Amino acid sequence: MTQKTTVKFLNDACETSCFNGEVVSRVQPKIDEVTGVELLFKALSDATRLKIVYALTLEEELCVCDVAQIIGSTTATASHHLRLLRNMGLAKYRKEGKMVYYSVKDDHVHQLVSIALEHSRED
Repeated sequence: MTQKTTVKFLNDACETSCFNGEVVSRVQPKIDEVTGVELLFKALSDATRLKIVYALTLEEELCVCDVAQIIGSTTATASHHLRLLRNMGLAKYRKEGKMVYYSVKDDHVHQLVSIALEHSRED
């Protein structure tokens, strides 16, 4: 038996112009605190970089060659993304001879990825 569902789209905007002055005066002075945070999300919005950061949360550290193999790219591409992540403050590196090893910069990065992954699994 087929069930027919009717979807009605609601107007999701206020139909009148008004605002709660108390709320606005409490929140507005704090709104600029997020300035610059968009760069963090921009770095993680790229699927390749997100995969790299996720891989770095699964292992304590990975060399550039390992990252390239994990994400299925060239070492040059992996290195480019890792450098960007390092410059954005999401990853750190250490050099050992000719090898370069990357890891997540701190536990906050690990938490961000874990929370986002958990949230995506909720659906």
